[in-house]
Amino acid sequence: MANKKLFKSASAGRVAPISDIMNSHGAPAYSVGAKETLAQYVATGCLGTTFYASDEEQLDRILELAKGLDPEFVAKAAVYGRKSAFMKDVPALLAAYLTTQGPRGLAALRASFSRILDNPKQVRTFAQIVRSGKVGRKSFGTGPKKMIEKWFEARTDAQLIRATGDKPSIADVVKMVHPKPATPARKETYAWLTGKKFDLSKADPLLQEYEAWKKDPSRAVPDMPFLMLSSATLSKTQWAAIARAANWHTARMNLNTFLRHGVFEDRAMVKIVADKLRDEDAIARSRVFPYQLLVAYRNTSGVPIEISNALQDAMEIATKNVPAFEGRVAICPDVSGSMTTPITGHRKGATSKVTCRDGAALIAATILRRNPDAIVLPFTTEVHSLRINPRDSVMTIADQISKLPPGGTSCSAPLRALNSSKEKVDLVVFASDNESWMDSKVSLNAYASGYTSSATQSMVEWEALRARCPKARMVCIDLAPNGSRQAPTREDILNVGGFSDEVFSLVAEFSKGSGKNHWVSKIEAISLEEKAPASVEVSSFGSEVPAL
Repeated sequence: MANKKLFKSASAGRVAPISDIMNSHGAPAYSVGAKETLAQYVATGCLGTTFYASDEEQLDRILELAKGLDPEFVAKAAVYGRKSAFMKDVPALLAAYLTTQGPRGLAALRASFSRILDNPKQVRTFAQIVRSGKVGRKSFGTGPKKMIEKWFEARTDAQLIRATGDKPSIADVVKMVHPKPATPARKETYAWLTGKKFDLSKADPLLQEYEAWKKDPSRAVPDMPFLMLSSATLSKTQWAAIARAANWHTARMNLNTFLRHGVFEDRAMVKIVADKLRDEDAIARSRVFPYQLLVAYRNTSGVPIEISNALQDAMEIATKNVPAFEGRVAICPDVSGSMTTPITGHRKGATSKVTCRDGAALIAATILRRNPDAIVLPFTTEVHSLRINPRDSVMTIADQISKLPPGGTSCSAPLRALNSSKEKVDLVVFASDNESWMDSKVSLNAYASGYTSSATQSMVEWEALRARCPKARMVCIDLAPNGSRQAPTREDILNVGGFSDEVFSLVAEFSKGSGKNHWVSKIEAISLEEKAPASVEVSSFGSEVPAL
């Protein structure tokens, strides 16, 4: 009789692929290619300490990855991180890195500069990183200086006057680059920014108005960023004017400030601010992450109910583009202990109160709202039993999930539950940090039917599920930067990271049949043809983009 182990029937079971590395807990995992790993960092990395890696370790890993990749791909990854994932620090870091990569690096940066460094804060971050010496240089050099000069030329005087921030400030960048003023007004703008004597009569009208207001704060409040006005003692009427003119992000971030200064004592102002928060066009322009709305909702105490309701409305609007997926969907949010780390990592003065488990809960809630018959399987070492009403608001559903008790991590638990119940599914979506470790303690009985014991338990369960549902696909949305996976990227498995709408677009395309490495292919398809930088006016009283 032939060796049954060697010549078992093809129907005896699908063989899970052998794992090739150990994760942070010493449990089986799959390695990730350099391009995909860099994509993970630009989509989720904030250079803050996470549960599994320090800020320095992340920095070293990003630079190590970049050195092994073509400069053009590094530039494309930075563009993706900024324009599709809406991140700032890692794209700015990669831009700084490209300045050290000779003619090809400079050419790639020149073609992508205005898309990576698209506002004053990004340029300031870029300058800070270069001056730190962490990328191998401490000064700009001729090429980068010319790129920054071109960036200044594409901005209006009003945009530069409104550019707030310090260490380094936009004034520091002017001093480093010495851009040549093209107009008399620009000459006075540069002089004002750098603390030099300037001729107000030749200055931009906004600067004239601001300087006049500083001398007489009883005048009408000028159209300047919130932080450049709040140092003065303002009347209730002036605070109302600030609230009325504030851009969407500034309004979201300063609801408690408006409350303290009596803005909401006027019912008309309550309606104005509430309407601003739920304004669909403003939400689209803001590039808001759902978790930023969750922050506002949780941190506003004592505001009128109309404001709280407007934040919930804004959440529904911000997540309405999440697609309805074809077939039966299972959503698996990770609520384990490691997911309690801040979604942006720990960093002094910039640590978010929103955790990775909040992010996972929001992903699950938004998918459920658009796919009301989806199965929700929150997990730690086991699946939590949770009754959810898909007609509840995204905020309510997310709160339900994020308040579940934490525990260890077993990414195979939801798949095991689906297999135990023999549930037929077409798409399985994980939202996790992918650091599964309890799986290594699963009984060896689980490795029956020809499965190899060196595979991850997640893949053992996935192959069992695929045997029942041969067309099923799995998406693993990673919410933290790391270098391992519980399931390898292949035709039926997509690994992707990030918090923006782009993630849901990729999931939708993949669920319809796009192939292996779909995420990396999206980045590689980005064009690096040089384009003229757009000069978009900064919205009144606030920042240009989300402060992530």
